[in-house]
Amino acid sequence: MTPHIESKKEDIAEIVLMPGDPLRAKYIAETYFEDAKLINKIRNMYGYTGFYKGKRLTVFASGMGIPSIGIYAYELFKFYDVKKIIRIGSCGTFNKNINIGDVILAQEAYSLSDFDDFMLEKNVKSMKSSATLNEIILNTAATNNVTVKTGKIITSDVFDLYVDFANFIALHEKENYLGTEMEAFGLFTLANKLKKETACLLTVVDSHNTNKSIPAEEREKALDEMIKLALDSIIK
Repeated sequence: MTPHIESKKEDIAEIVLMPGDPLRAKYIAETYFEDAKLINKIRNMYGYTGFYKGKRLTVFASGMGIPSIGIYAYELFKFYDVKKIIRIGSCGTFNKNINIGDVILAQEAYSLSDFDDFMLEKNVKSMKSSATLNEIILNTAATNNVTVKTGKIITSDVFDLYVDFANFIALHEKENYLGTEMEAFGLFTLANKLKKETACLLTVVDSHNTNKSIPAEEREKALDEMIKLALDSIIK
């Protein structure tokens, strides 16, 4: 056990799906898993282990922001021998070529966070995900006829970046960034330090350009295509 995870080591699989929302973790376990077992409820940060198409895996919520995912991903990697974490979350976009509902595979995350300074003891403002995991996800997407857009994203410590900060966006080559979210840079940085593998799949739920968004109550099911893509990738 750790201060944040009550699970036994054997309760957690080597591969973890990591949504931000604890209720989304519950939804995934109840919708897609067989023999799902609740393995963590400290602070209501739900984790479940079960089977998907015969593959044992864990879904574990991260909470919001780099500090929160930094706690849970670090403890899972360091103390529970987790080998791979795939973040499955939502994001906003300021890119006019990205639409509400698009699925993004983040190959690289840029951030102004100081997380890298403390974790790596050096200033690295852009971190990459696992090329091996990304290739598996893209191959699975092709098999499942799921369109996935790949590229760079911004991880922000400020939620308002979803809908504003136009000047900040312009300074950082806005057309090169597909979306903005709040966790991936931290996850990729941890993987770099601990020699683990990570990937990040995102569904676009807010658009700065169109001023459209998916209502909060609809987002759970709106992310199903991405969730199933992540699950089918894991069994490969």
